[in-house]
Amino acid sequence: MLHGLARTEASMNALAEALEAADYLVVNYHYPSTSQTIEELAQRAIEAGTAKCDPGSDTVHFVTHSMGGILVRQYLRDNTIDKLGRVVMLGPPNQGSEVVDKLAEVPGFKLINGPAGLQLGTGQWSVPNSLGPANFEVGVIAGSRSVNLILSALLPDSDDGKVTVENTRLEGMRDHITLPVTHPFMMRNPTVIEQVIYFLRHGTFRNTGPLPR
Repeated sequence: MLHGLARTEASMNALAEALEAADYLVVNYHYPSTSQTIEELAQRAIEAGTAKCDPGSDTVHFVTHSMGGILVRQYLRDNTIDKLGRVVMLGPPNQGSEVVDKLAEVPGFKLINGPAGLQLGTGQWSVPNSLGPANFEVGVIAGSRSVNLILSALLPDSDDGKVTVENTRLEGMRDHITLPVTHPFMMRNPTVIEQVIYFLRHGTFRNTGPLPR
């Protein structure tokens, strides 16, 4: 599990507990998201996180929030993981975020978000837009509610307060759903959690009807 920008592993605790209850062996990995570039963080976080996984496991899945998904894309563009299973991304800026485009030059933005935060725009320097299609099995969950109306005003379409629904999409993804959840809290939402587990088990989201427990 990889948390998002300027967050910690604690933000993923509810999801981690649910995955453990579903019989997954969970590594909820903390990385210093505001200290380095995406390229540096990807190498550091993926290798250190996977090293903590049970060496006897047949499969290694990833569950990510926000920028955590971009780290997985960055790493898998240039590296392979022999036991790679499925990836679920929550609110990923797969095509960047207009929030970064408009606030990158505002004093304090880099101090709060670090070098990686500056790489998450939608323009020519956008790392997400340079990584190409997914070459792995991935499902994406987007949010359509916001608790930050100021940031939502900077976004051109339906959004979760940080990323538009459209910009979460990734060429080559296996499945995509939109749920009425917000960017900062989606990983704690019971429906999101159930959909994550369903995708890890089946390679698709359950779009209708009650989710299995």
